[in-house]
Amino acid sequence: MRWTDVAFRAAVLAGLALGSAAPASAFDSIFPFFGRPSDFGNGPKAGSAASPIRRQTVAFQGSYAPGSIVIRTGERRLYLVQPDGTALKYGIGVGRDGFRWSGVKTITRKAEWPGWTPPPPMLKRRPNLPRYMPGGIENPLGARAMYLGSSYYRIHGSNEPETIGQAVSSGCFRMTNDDVADLYERVRVGTRVYVLN
Repeated sequence: MRWTDVAFRAAVLAGLALGSAAPASAFDSIFPFFGRPSDFGNGPKAGSAASPIRRQTVAFQGSYAPGSIVIRTGERRLYLVQPDGTALKYGIGVGRDGFRWSGVKTITRKAEWPGWTPPPPMLKRRPNLPRYMPGGIENPLGARAMYLGSSYYRIHGSNEPETIGQAVSSGCFRMTNDDVADLYERVRVGTRVYVLN
């Protein structure tokens, strides 16, 4: 049993002993880094550290349909276009030098706690990588993944939240698990993704 499960049960029992559920502040003090056990639905019960770049609603201009995703790799930001002239802005990690790209893709699949199969080009560069890693808190794809067309690229969570805002990936777009779970609930298969390099 993980320490988070033990701490969660202790907090619940303490609340029951007092005749009420434990207050939110008790949970927040027990889970300052990982989030509450239910934060990410089914699957591994661990959240993520806060993003070094705060999610926010901003004014947004452009001819993109509401619901579209616009990624500006130079800014290291992802925008989810809203119908009222605004967008939700998220901090992201982007491809390092030689791995940045631009174009228009469509989300073709969504997955919670996805397994990871390194693509052949990555295995050629790094033959020591596992051939497959099941989903979970140690998986580099994190809590959610949204697959872009038939490419190897994804918008996905990360078990390295400190890399958000940096250019370190092989072309995928990384988000904290908290942010990717939020985005995942707001988009659907078929969403257009505009990558501007």
